[in-house]
Amino acid sequence: MSTGRNFREMSLKELLAKATPRRSGDELAGVAAKSEEERVRAQMALAEVPLRRFLSEAVIPYEKDEVTRLIIDSHDSEAFAPISGFTVGEFRDWLLGDEADIESLAELAPGITPEMAAAVSKLMRMQDLVLVAAKCRVVTSFRNTIGKAGTFSVRLQPNHPTDDLQGIAASTLDGLCYGCGDAVIGINPATDNVENIVRLMQMLDSLIDTYSIPTQSCVLTHVTTTMEAIKAGAPVDLCFQSIAGTEQANRSFGVNLAMLQEANEATLALGRGTVGNNVMYFETGQGSALSANAHHGVDQQTLEARAYAVARVYNPLLVNSVVGFIGPEYLYNGKQIQRAGLEDHFCGKLLGVPMGVDICYTNHAEADQDDMDVLLTLLGNAGCNFIMGVPGADDIMLNYQSTSFHDAAYIRKLLGLKPAPEFQAWLESMEIHNSAGVLQPVDVSNRLLAMSREEGK
Repeated sequence: MSTGRNFREMSLKELLAKATPRRSGDELAGVAAKSEEERVRAQMALAEVPLRRFLSEAVIPYEKDEVTRLIIDSHDSEAFAPISGFTVGEFRDWLLGDEADIESLAELAPGITPEMAAAVSKLMRMQDLVLVAAKCRVVTSFRNTIGKAGTFSVRLQPNHPTDDLQGIAASTLDGLCYGCGDAVIGINPATDNVENIVRLMQMLDSLIDTYSIPTQSCVLTHVTTTMEAIKAGAPVDLCFQSIAGTEQANRSFGVNLAMLQEANEATLALGRGTVGNNVMYFETGQGSALSANAHHGVDQQTLEARAYAVARVYNPLLVNSVVGFIGPEYLYNGKQIQRAGLEDHFCGKLLGVPMGVDICYTNHAEADQDDMDVLLTLLGNAGCNFIMGVPGADDIMLNYQSTSFHDAAYIRKLLGLKPAPEFQAWLESMEIHNSAGVLQPVDVSNRLLAMSREEGK
């Protein structure tokens, strides 16, 4: 059993890992606390750590990792000044108080490092993670505006196991008829070559143009493939990439920071946004660094927060934690997935990142749709920017369980939330929503379906 002195002598890396709420990935990596008592003692010790220590003690050496260099070199000391005298525990108390509001949290974001955000989240209960995240607003825009108060957006995910265009179009029209698609209409392609990617991009572009939909499309292929598509003249709205919190893990995805910068600039140069220029779409998830054997002994939640530090450099439109996708080896059951989903959303928002969450699980996890309903309801109250809209909540290409078009309708109705304002106006023009923003029954009077029949879609 460790003593209090042992905890005070621990490195930040060790302390952060032992203070983390229980999860299978940290146990697999051998960095987790050995007991609940040890975990609580680590949390008590972490509460006494000055925030300034995070600026002088890196969890992964500066010389060995470009993500660490990015975090340290881009830190805004002026923004950090109001909390520079706090310990982690005092930071938690301040965040929960009335002084921490939308304006002060936005000003503070550039001064918070991902390790600070991860540390304070480890001292919080679920209700704390919801309350503080609800006070953080991160608004982004491209052809509509995402993240405003009172709104809740949805990525329409019309995947198809053979990339059949008619099948994708049918799923897309289905989702639009339920008010989904304002975050993005985004396809995970089954076949990842430039010719197929361009074909999918052209199909989505044609659909958006035909129906004058104020939204953006994305085909979630590797960033280098997107750049090849841009060179080929493809209509690229958003550039996608999976990212992680260490240089080595990003290398396993085939990317580095310079490559992301190049992709960002190439996509920006197309100038396809109408109300904004946020052109990047990143996806993340706890456990990716561990699965790539690139975790450096750091706990998976701290590494996930470091991925958000990577994302915020490129001013993304969307950042999505695919929270339960990686499987039970990393997040074992519904309880761990729920906790991780709230932590990811909290840390991302605190760092000034436009967070959405793919509320999901794989079929070999100890989780079910009731667990996803709980997490959806919590994230709706926490001010999450967007979730997924998948036909029947069952992705037939990626073989995992997510949230459906109906789930999005549920959370909007429950909490009185609306889509992005530009998209909401379009829904009303199509009589999918009435003037009060209420979803209308899908019947023969539906204007979008009538137009699609005329177009032969």
